[in-house]
Amino acid sequence: MKKLVIFDLDGTLLDTVMDLAAATNHALEKCGFATHPAKAYYNFVGRGINNLFRAALPEQERTDENVNWMRTFFIPYYNNHNTDRSHPYTGIPELLSTLAEKGIRLAVASNKYQQATEKLIRHFFPTIPFAVVLGQRDGFPLKPDPAIVDLICKKTGVQTNEVLYVGDSGIDMQTAANACVESVGVTWGFRPVSELTASGANHLAEVPNDILLYL
Repeated sequence: MKKLVIFDLDGTLLDTVMDLAAATNHALEKCGFATHPAKAYYNFVGRGINNLFRAALPEQERTDENVNWMRTFFIPYYNNHNTDRSHPYTGIPELLSTLAEKGIRLAVASNKYQQATEKLIRHFFPTIPFAVVLGQRDGFPLKPDPAIVDLICKKTGVQTNEVLYVGDSGIDMQTAANACVESVGVTWGFRPVSELTASGANHLAEVPNDILLYL
């Protein structure tokens, strides 16, 4: 029996792409660059906002200076609008409640910056007792580095063989493998099933309650 389930955030618990697209397009416009249709952002997100900006910028403009410039417009806009159109995937609130009722500890490991990660969890899941909520912080490596999973295990006192890691991308599956924990790739997120399987997903979940099969 697993004692801890670690969830990715964007594309796993929440569909956030429309708000991410709006905030990035706002920053692009402010910096004088062309914007993208919202659907393009499904391929841009998942590796932290600096990499999101690099993906959205014209190839010849992907400099650290432009990334930092975009950040000055993106952060305040996204902080004010990141719950406008984002929402939990169908069945996720019920799954989280069921896991908590079973005594399974819950955690979040996201490449989204910490402030936004915490706000979204508080806003959409106010009654869910997450043990640890971690996003991207300065000086801390992004996934697929396993450091975020290692830190969650340390904070909760749970061994890696007692952990299930749930995510929607190849980066998530690689993170789980690097941390030596069992993985579940969800098929409702931002990435195709082929990416999940190619990246070594141990299991696949077509609906949230499928995750209960792998505890």
